[in-house]
Amino acid sequence: MFDIGYDMIAALAAISFLAGFVDSIAGGGGLLTVPALLLAGLDPAQAIATNKVQGSVAAASATYTFGRKGVIEWEKAWGFTLVAFASSIAGALCVQFLPRAVLEVLIPVMLIAMAIYFALSRKMKDEDAHARMTALAFGLTAPVAIGFYDGIFGPGAGSFYMLAFVTLLGYGVVKATAHTKLVNFASNFGSLLLYAATGAVVWPLGIAMAVASLLGAQVGARLAMRLGSRLIRPLLVLVSSLMALRLLLDPANPWRQGLLALF
Repeated sequence: MFDIGYDMIAALAAISFLAGFVDSIAGGGGLLTVPALLLAGLDPAQAIATNKVQGSVAAASATYTFGRKGVIEWEKAWGFTLVAFASSIAGALCVQFLPRAVLEVLIPVMLIAMAIYFALSRKMKDEDAHARMTALAFGLTAPVAIGFYDGIFGPGAGSFYMLAFVTLLGYGVVKATAHTKLVNFASNFGSLLLYAATGAVVWPLGIAMAVASLLGAQVGARLAMRLGSRLIRPLLVLVSSLMALRLLLDPANPWRQGLLALF
């Protein structure tokens, strides 16, 4: 289907390793892999669908590592996971009916606000804080909204999950990161199933990238558990800012088009 040489596959695998590392800590690995897939010759639908393969594997790899260390509260987490999985499928099914321009306006603003919050908040610690809502209330709101968004669009979903676990359930940064990887895997995998059913996934590339992403996620998850907020907090700020910048620089983004029209 594609005349992609081994050098291009190796380059995509190297990018996926870095993406898996970043994804396992702060999310946003797609900021690296989707543009790389587009440069390799895939159309946007194929790039997004194929990226879901490496994203799912990276999240699963990090989840496994965090789970082995006992960081995940499985009794609560399974409910969040199932909700995120179902919501992502619903989002992927609704993608053609929702105005993408609205998301392109809102998401950069939300990412910038998130970066400012993580940079200035004194609550970003390794220890748990007081929860602002019950696990049931959280499960019926945050995974629903973010999982649905992940199925529709995707950029920043991991960071949004992270913010929700920290601010709403009071989780410490390592614990929040661990649970973020679990629910992010669910929403990635849910949308991947739908994309796979439509034949949009380029499996040879997806599998090669997934292997590299798995290894990167293992390194990232271990560093996150070792360094805690000293690593996670600045990386969250950096990744959120870069994702916002990447979206704003897109020639099709309404913010950029509006500024160009003014000047």
